[in-house]
Amino acid sequence: MTQPTNLAQQPSAHALRIGMVAGEASGDMLASLLLQGVGQRWPQWQACGIGGSKMQALGFDAYWPSELLAVHGYSMEVLRRVYGIWRVRNALQQRLLADKPDVFIGVDAPDFNLGLEADLRAAGIKTVHFVCPSIWAWRADRVEKIRRSADHVLCIFPFEPQLLAQHGIAATYVGHPLASVIPMVPDRHAARAQLGLHDGDEVLAILPGSRSAEVEYIALPFFRAAALILKARPAIKLIVPAVPALRERIEQLAHASGLGGALQIVTGQSHAVLAACDVTLIASGTATLEAALFKRPMVIGYHMHPLSWWLMRRKQLQPWVGLPNILCRDFVVPELIQDAATPQALSAATLQWFDARVHQREKITALEQRFTALHESLQRDTSRLAADAIRKILAA
Repeated sequence: MTQPTNLAQQPSAHALRIGMVAGEASGDMLASLLLQGVGQRWPQWQACGIGGSKMQALGFDAYWPSELLAVHGYSMEVLRRVYGIWRVRNALQQRLLADKPDVFIGVDAPDFNLGLEADLRAAGIKTVHFVCPSIWAWRADRVEKIRRSADHVLCIFPFEPQLLAQHGIAATYVGHPLASVIPMVPDRHAARAQLGLHDGDEVLAILPGSRSAEVEYIALPFFRAAALILKARPAIKLIVPAVPALRERIEQLAHASGLGGALQIVTGQSHAVLAACDVTLIASGTATLEAALFKRPMVIGYHMHPLSWWLMRRKQLQPWVGLPNILCRDFVVPELIQDAATPQALSAATLQWFDARVHQREKITALEQRFTALHESLQRDTSRLAADAIRKILAA
């Protein structure tokens, strides 16, 4: 890899100098929105660290790609990769300690960022953590680490600043960027036209995750469930948005499940697929919030390494796993996790939503109303609010 230019080697009297780490595609999206706000407030800025293509398009200098931090739970995948990730963090820390940026912003990826933030903060560099770790769901043990690591936390859910304040941690609610990206009233007709689907089709979107380990654990039960759904409703259209790197593996698993050519696989376009569908069978994660913002009925499923599941259950603080249920504080959609996520159970729960579209429209309407209220609560000018918070931190 070509060595990047040090921040210290390009001084500018008015340039804001930022160190930043954003993990995975979701972190790249969040960080790019933050950088847009930074650019509006500070016309001259420099930022470097770990980031993705959206950040780089804005001028971010990526020493390493954001995909480096795409790991899955507590599985052996993490153990196999931890040494390489540890070496990268050490190398990045040394560069940042030498360059002394005005502020370091860790975007999500708490396992990587919080320790890095703590060391940088101890050296006198101001630190911001963007996306509060899920201390309200299953990581209460992280409160003390957040307090040591971050001068300020930028929160994407409205209840988080008050919770952090109870522990003496400064925080600002900046809204969830997805709530501004996804329209309040999605255009199903346009999305179907884009994907070659017709208005009269029954459409099931299947989203088995965006990480390789997720796909290995979840895709086959999802596709076997889809095969059962296809038997019950032979005219249904099945569509999967695939991350480019995982498309070939998804095709293999679809074939192994017996779906054959009944499954339409598209590269990317997850938002178009969610806008187009009637119901989605979806892996737990950020995608479930996207589905809620598209106001789509869903069945949340998840399957992981048994060790990961055992550790997660020991730390779980709430009865819900899926983000829509956590944010609505109710089981507004079914979630079938680990041993409960059988093809038979997944297909039965999904077919109930399709039946409700015909025989219980009030059930669909009530869900859409819950998701509309959720959307409104998350919709803020994230770029501006995040930049305003950073300005106050720098002035403190």
